Amino acid sequence: MASVSSLGAGTSLDLQTLYDSLETSEKTRLTPITTQQSSYKAKLTAWGIVQTSLEKLQTAADKLKDTSSIASTKVSSTNTAFSAALANDAAAGSYSVEVTTLAKAQSLLSKSATSKDTDLGDSSLASRTITIAQSGQSKPMTVTLAQDKTSLADIRDAINQQQGSVTASIIKSDDNTYYLSLTSRDTGTANEMTVTTDDSSLAQYISYDKSSTTNAMSEQVAAADAQLTLNGVAITRSSNTITDAPEGVTLTLTKTNIGSPETLTVEKDNQPMVDAVQAYVDAYNSLQTTIANQTKYTAVDQGSGSQDTGNGDLLGDGTLRNIQTRLRSTLSTASQTGGDISLLSQIGVTQDLNGKLTVDSDKLNKALNEKSTSVVNFLSGDDKTTGFATQASNLLKSILASDGSIQRAEDGINTSLKRLSDQYDQVTTQIEATMARYKTQFTSLSTLVSSMTQTGNYLTQQFNAMNS
Repeated sequence: MASVSSLGAGTSLDLQTLYDSLETSEKTRLTPITTQQSSYKAKLTAWGIVQTSLEKLQTAADKLKDTSSIASTKVSSTNTAFSAALANDAAAGSYSVEVTTLAKAQSLLSKSATSKDTDLGDSSLASRTITIAQSGQSKPMTVTLAQDKTSLADIRDAINQQQGSVTASIIKSDDNTYYLSLTSRDTGTANEMTVTTDDSSLAQYISYDKSSTTNAMSEQVAAADAQLTLNGVAITRSSNTITDAPEGVTLTLTKTNIGSPETLTVEKDNQPMVDAVQAYVDAYNSLQTTIANQTKYTAVDQGSGSQDTGNGDLLGDGTLRNIQTRLRSTLSTASQTGGDISLLSQIGVTQDLNGKLTVDSDKLNKALNEKSTSVVNFLSGDDKTTGFATQASNLLKSILASDGSIQRAEDGINTSLKRLSDQYDQVTTQIEATMARYKTQFTSLSTLVSSMTQTGNYLTQQFNAMNS
């Protein structure tokens, strides 16, 4: 509101000071509103802090219930003939592995041509077809060549454009000697190539059948299957990557070790599970600290007329108290999974008098070593409605949902802030109207006083003149 600087001008009345005092007094009507607005905004900020803490706990709960990825094993042996990667369901065990043969991809080489760009096919044929068959492929590769597209370079390009199970390249020996090389994409004897063409001239360069003794192409690298023994069991695969022996373990063969078998040792790895349990405990304890800070109460000093300003912004909030109670109940409720572990305390997680959780790592590791299946069932259950971590995750999702407890609390605060904003605008309008009325009255009073002062001054002059 703009001040009125002319009030009382030319008079002995200090109307401007009176006007300003009245305006200040009127504005005190806004104080209760702004105080409430500040309180509600602080509550909104506090709920944002609580929500962030709850989201961190939900992330920890989701990871803890995903036992398929944290109940794991690890390779503890050092191996040179192969490397091993473990799936989450790999079982602990020890295996003797002897690699006798590595899988190889077949490679064929054509007869030499004097140029890579000279056509080699029968010029009387409008087109011809090259067929490359492999028993390991569902259908053979067929390449059709036009009359003027039968050079080694043309054949190479036509094969590679197929992006199929065979690749082609040209090898230059010297300026007048060129070869076409064909290589199977996949290893193993199932991918041996049989190359035929209906162009008799081209067949003199490009043809191969393992059973024939008159091949135009020569085998440079023979196809071979990987062969190994695993705990004395003979295993043959077309690839050097063995995905199903032993189950849950992927072996990648790198060299042979005939006569010197290596031991593959797979042992339980509790650390991912221990870390996930500790992460949940840390997130839960952090949430309890957050709630304590937002609901703390400081007693009023004796004789004080006002409440301490250090109280939490959500002190006495029923919604937050309900959330805390529901989360605490998950800690003590027995998990109905049918196993012999049904309480957190059985895996070493206990609650102290302050509501904080602690982890006995020795007890947790003992449970994982002796009853790992029971621990997994207790945590994840059916991954839908049962299991401690599953139920905790479901509860947190409902609390944090778009129609959950926190959203409803924030919606209520925003509704109150909107009401207070409307009330603030209404009172401001009333104050402005009141001050406008005061201005009119004070202006009239100032004019009247000024007129009376002028009349008094005139009469005084007249009386003085008469007496003189």
